[in-house]
Amino acid sequence: MSFFQRNRAELERLGYDPDRLPPGQYHTKRFPVLHVGDVPAYDMATWDLRVYGSVRTPLGISWHELRALPATEVVTDIHCVTKWSRFDTRWAGVRVREVLERAGVDDTATTVVAHGEFGYTTNVPLPELLADDALLAWGYDGADLAPEHGGPLRLLVPRLYFWKSAKWLRALELLDHDEPGFWERNGYHNDGDPWREQRYWGD
Repeated sequence: MSFFQRNRAELERLGYDPDRLPPGQYHTKRFPVLHVGDVPAYDMATWDLRVYGSVRTPLGISWHELRALPATEVVTDIHCVTKWSRFDTRWAGVRVREVLERAGVDDTATTVVAHGEFGYTTNVPLPELLADDALLAWGYDGADLAPEHGGPLRLLVPRLYFWKSAKWLRALELLDHDEPGFWERNGYHNDGDPWREQRYWGD
């Protein structure tokens, strides 16, 4: 029996439905830390989040303004392209659509490019960010989101592989066309659907 088969059998023994695990993934209770570059430090008095591009009202939202928006909590499974999955992760933040509604999305917009620190980008189809479980996340497991996991603010798009959930989020750029981000230009699949095993070019 392979490692992946044993992992699925262990899930069933623990009372989980193994069908929650996408193909080619294994379940873990750990939360591995994976990113490119250093963990940034911020002065939250000057931090802001920009929303611009195909919108009627470009925004610059301060940390205080962001935290004043309607908050919600999401419990969801997450799936990393490196093949680990973690079940029932608990996140706090504001739904992405709450912010996009304030900016007024143009009818032409189809794609959002999330801009993280150090020039990191990733592209996400606009409909994914309008879903109930897509968050601008500032909390994890009842505490502030740790810097190594993307705090103070991380994009959460749990229905896609986790590289799409950009750490250290600084801007959302709406476009009327697709524009691959950092990993998408360097070998990762453009879409990143874990249920279709869209990990790399050609998958």
